Amino acid sequence: QVQLVESGGGSVQAGGSLRLSCAASGYTYSNYCMGWFRQVPGKEREGVAVIYTDGGSSYLADSVKGRFTASQDTAKNTLYLQMNSLKPEDTAMYYCAAGRRFYFSLSSGRYCVLTRRDFDYWGQGTQVTVSS
Repeated sequence: QVQLVESGGGSVQAGGSLRLSCAASGYTYSNYCMGWFRQVPGKEREGVAVIYTDGGSSYLADSVKGRFTASQDTAKNTLYLQMNSLKPEDTAMYYCAAGRRFYFSLSSGRYCVLTRRDFDYWGQGTQVTVSS
């Protein structure tokens, strides 16, 4: 049974940093798309970052490019989201997700897309609050 457990959320002032972790278990951490999403009450869940477990670069949403970095430690079955220069608008519940819907291009090979419907497994979320 796939389990995703997020940690590392908290409260921070604008300009600060946090690192979120997502511990994956119950499946082989290979050949999956691993993603970070976030949601505020009353709004749709928004994609933040996605990375393919078996290599290739990560993809970040425009709203976080230059400030956030997605990475993984395949030996620990753990996904990370390093968040720097945090802004009040980054305040949200952050979710880790896993899925196996892939895409292919001649230039990129197999890659993942930051689309909510492509992810089948979700963690419970960790709250991030950024104050001004």
